[in-house]
Amino acid sequence: MTVAGVFVLLVNDHLLKQALPGFVTGKLSDVAGLVVAPALVALLFWRRADLAATVLTGVLFTLVKATETGAELASQAWTLVADPSRVLADPTDLLALPALALAWWVRRRSLESSSTRWRVIVTMPLAVLAVTATGAAPTPTARSVEVDGDRITVHVRDGLPRISEDGGLTWSQDGAPQDESRPLQSAACVPMQATRCYRVVPNRMAVEQSDDGGKTWGPSWALTGDDRERFARRYPYGEGRYSMALAVQARPGGHVVVVANGLDGILVRDVSGTWRRVGWPGSPGYGEVDLSPESNVAIFLAACMLFGGAGAGLRRYNRAYLGFAAAGSLGLFTALTGWTELWAGGDLTPVLTFIGAIAALAGAVVCLVLAVAGRARPTPAAVGVLAAPLVYVCVYTPFHGWSQGTPNSYGVAVCLAVLLTGLVVLGGAILIRYDARRAYLDGSSTSRPT
Repeated sequence: MTVAGVFVLLVNDHLLKQALPGFVTGKLSDVAGLVVAPALVALLFWRRADLAATVLTGVLFTLVKATETGAELASQAWTLVADPSRVLADPTDLLALPALALAWWVRRRSLESSSTRWRVIVTMPLAVLAVTATGAAPTPTARSVEVDGDRITVHVRDGLPRISEDGGLTWSQDGAPQDESRPLQSAACVPMQATRCYRVVPNRMAVEQSDDGGKTWGPSWALTGDDRERFARRYPYGEGRYSMALAVQARPGGHVVVVANGLDGILVRDVSGTWRRVGWPGSPGYGEVDLSPESNVAIFLAACMLFGGAGAGLRRYNRAYLGFAAAGSLGLFTALTGWTELWAGGDLTPVLTFIGAIAALAGAVVCLVLAVAGRARPTPAAVGVLAAPLVYVCVYTPFHGWSQGTPNSYGVAVCLAVLLTGLVVLGGAILIRYDARRAYLDGSSTSRPT
């Protein structure tokens, strides 16, 4: 089964993804990877431990795909053992988790012999080769533009040039990578109309225009509002976070302006005067919006829901439980925030991050002990366990949609997150209140004299 899974990974990631990029081939990689991974993880145990390896694989996969912090850690870990890579958080990939059941079932049916272990060891190099295909390629940067008659060429660093022969309406990839020594054209005027000129704004994602031959300049296009916030989160550092070069081409009915927009790809002004962010035609989008702050808040609220559900059914030790639950939740949030800041080069010290992690772990352990000792009712605890992931999804999903442009407004995403989370919390509160009322009535009925 391991060999078959590795074969699927090789064919899908090295052939099908390039020929048919999309949802199916993307999720097929996750399914095949989850079938292969438990057998490889089992090698970490001295004795065969299929169930433990399967559960560990599922937990790690969930953390990587559901949280930005987990994805960043996976990126760093994979970079150490293979090529520089970036693993992207995508909660929709959790749809592949049922594949773990197939992996565990097949492994349980296999013979418990050394030959099984050796087959896994032999196939490990192939598995590494297969998974390497999921590593991210270097991020391309649109660096300069060249006009030759009807042909417009946008030269790309770490990628193939983009070529258009219809005024920027359609684009293709062709030619050889650009010579890095090519000079950048930061300004250009309309052919046969020297009074209209355009220029990129230094160190900004913006273009200015002049109607008097360059004597005075005014804004023509700029990345503003939520688009600017999304771009800043997608590319927080590095060269290419600004418009780099442009060229102007005369066309029937007017002229077009093509801008090498750095990491954002290609920007086009058509003959009607409308600016359009083309991005990277013929290729998937590059970079993901950093939603670490929103993800950290979502995890914190999910932890609060989890602790709150179990605490609502306690018969004893309520005050002690409340204190340790608050310490655990706040410690978890501090640890997540500190870890995010550390990866981003922030000022939050590793000591504070460590203290937060210890507080989170201690709070969780003590709350578990108190829940058992305090004879917590099962229904509120079950509500907390089931509602916690729903809270995370309700908080995180609107912001994930905002990162993709739907909704376009960050304020709308906040309102949606608050509304959806409120509904989950309200539903959980109703169930817990109903269970408490029933427990009270049952206790009253048993205490009545017979």
